[in-house]
Amino acid sequence: MSNLIAIVGRPNVGKSTLFNRLTGSREAIVDETAGVTRDRHYGHCEWNGRKFSVVDTGGYVEGSEDVFEEEIRRQVKIALQEATMLMFVVDAMEGITPLDEEVADLVRRSKKKTILVVNKVDNAMRQDHIGEFYALGIGDPFAISGINGGGTGELLDEVVKNLGPDEPEEELDIPRIAVVGRPNAGKSSILNALLGEDKHIVTDIAGTTRDAINTHFKGFGLDVMLVDTAGLRKKSKVHEDLEFYSVMRTIRAIEECDVIVLVVDAQEGFESQDMNIVGLAQNNNKGIVLLVNKWDLIEKDTKTVKKFEEEIRNKLKPFNDIPIVFTSAVTKQRVLKGFETAVEVYNNRKKRIPTAKLNEVMQPIIENQPPPPMKATYVKIKYVTMLPTKTPVFAFFVNHPQYVKDSYKRFLENKIRENFNFTGVPIAIVFRKK
Repeated sequence: MSNLIAIVGRPNVGKSTLFNRLTGSREAIVDETAGVTRDRHYGHCEWNGRKFSVVDTGGYVEGSEDVFEEEIRRQVKIALQEATMLMFVVDAMEGITPLDEEVADLVRRSKKKTILVVNKVDNAMRQDHIGEFYALGIGDPFAISGINGGGTGELLDEVVKNLGPDEPEEELDIPRIAVVGRPNAGKSSILNALLGEDKHIVTDIAGTTRDAINTHFKGFGLDVMLVDTAGLRKKSKVHEDLEFYSVMRTIRAIEECDVIVLVVDAQEGFESQDMNIVGLAQNNNKGIVLLVNKWDLIEKDTKTVKKFEEEIRNKLKPFNDIPIVFTSAVTKQRVLKGFETAVEVYNNRKKRIPTAKLNEVMQPIIENQPPPPMKATYVKIKYVTMLPTKTPVFAFFVNHPQYVKDSYKRFLENKIRENFNFTGVPIAIVFRKK
């Protein structure tokens, strides 16, 4: 289980600035990293050899005071459920506000490990006034400046000291498959269609203190671990913001799995939020399968499937080598096929091609269509090998790696996919000096 830290607090206390400082980004990334909503920031942080994930819960700038405060309360409640640890950010310039006190009350009652971060401590005068924040009852305040980075080293030392273990105590060596997707796409129905048969064995395996539960499914020739998402545990009693709840759960599920099964609503089509989930899985080097659900509700002829699939693949470019399975949770049509495909993708992700075989195939292709010269310099690729990594990484050894264009990199990836089956798996290509 990964460590997920939520940055909570009222608006304008500097949560996004702290997020950017921790993740080393110049600005909060929206589409590429957050993956599921426009105003959510999500990224990775590493300190003293320990890695953890950070999510920023802020971002509301509209609405009346009452609506505004209610929305903040909702997000804090969700973060309290899903995160392993909290950073509660307050503003040294403004002192304690009524909304700070309300958030502090929720944080205290959650019993979650919480670090009180007093931001905007940019001079000695403000440092002298941080003592007032003891009144929030959270513990020792950590004075920082998100703008210039002051105090963040001590803050990160405290974070690392309280992180959970990097590795689970024991893992079964079987595919870990996460069923993810937008709200109401049919994730729970798909899982129920798979799990609701008589000819299978299901065991619940407890996770961390977040009460996450993974389900070991063995039946119909499958032996997989279904990563907790969409209906494998009790629904929250909190009246949550469903979209944000989906973000938190999707982040965790993707980080903990080998392959995602992305459930798409056939009636709504493949939308930007689906694309962002694919991007998040791709950035985390996870295998991907698309399951188009509710296909029984679509009026179709012989060309419908082909047209629907072409539209999806056009949106997925350049990485469109992803299996697409059309299914219905109601009729159970091709539900099993979807998970069998996920296992195939898992095997593709583990695949290793011997260096001799790789060069036997790729060298004639490279000789027939070599990299274009740059600045009157010929670029020559000597050989290629697969690196000993958990996911497919191909290293091409070349005399001038800095002159290889992205277009040629995509050409090489396409040729690898044409000759070796890596369907559903993001692959990386690197160029090294030879």
